[in-house]
Amino acid sequence: MRAPFRTRHSARKPLVAAFAALAMLLPVAACGSPGRSDGVPRPDHIVVVIEENRGYDDIIGSPDAPYINELARKGANLTQFFAITYPSQPNYLALFSGSTQGVDNDCPNDFSSRNLASQLIQADLTFIGYAESLPRVGFKDCTSGPYVRRHAPWVNFTNLPDSVNRPWTDFPEDFSDLPHVSFVVPNLDNDMHDGGVARADTWLRENLGDYARWAMTNNSLLVVTWDEDEGGEEEDNHIPTVVVGEQVRPGEHDQPNNLYGLLRTILDAYDLDPIGHSAEAEPLDIWKGDD
Repeated sequence: MRAPFRTRHSARKPLVAAFAALAMLLPVAACGSPGRSDGVPRPDHIVVVIEENRGYDDIIGSPDAPYINELARKGANLTQFFAITYPSQPNYLALFSGSTQGVDNDCPNDFSSRNLASQLIQADLTFIGYAESLPRVGFKDCTSGPYVRRHAPWVNFTNLPDSVNRPWTDFPEDFSDLPHVSFVVPNLDNDMHDGGVARADTWLRENLGDYARWAMTNNSLLVVTWDEDEGGEEEDNHIPTVVVGEQVRPGEHDQPNNLYGLLRTILDAYDLDPIGHSAEAEPLDIWKGDD
């Protein structure tokens, strides 16, 4: 099962000549790209945390994840949200670039295609990827202790500067110093890959709990999502995803969507053109004031 993609409407019939002539005399208003949603508010900061290999029912309602369930109650709990494929790495690439890039292997990979960070930078906006246990800025090796490059998709794009690839220890204490968009990837011990649900839940609370509270009153967002479930090809890849922030309408949201839709939401928030399969996806409909 996958979230449905947006269906494009058929082109309208030409206007009658009189109206067409009148339209030519009117000033043309600036507008976004075709199909772009005007309903996504623009946050000051978005922080996206990517966890590993758990399905929706493994997390939502689990006593091992009390903090994530607290976030789900305070924010938007996306009850019908899906990853794209298996294994892990192509899902990270899908969220970051709108495409799995044809990848089904591990590391290294190098691409020059458009991606979330390149779109932001081109628009004079900012992006940083923070990776726990990354040994230094711009590090490109495949592994270092519990750090793995396959969970840090920005490292794979040659059109990005090394400066966007930073250790978790560089995450600012003053959250107003954050870039417009940042991705956070805990290491293998703290992302549910090796260390388990309870350990990752505690890490999230201790390391991003202050930011989650701050985002609620400072026009910002925290997104916690997963790369894939544990089921393998025979499952539907139903993953938990929670969004917390000042403009978020709390509650359960059953709009079918996926990682491409999350990317589309971030791009729409900053009035950026969709890339890859995000152009075929709907943005999240979870905002205060939405009908």
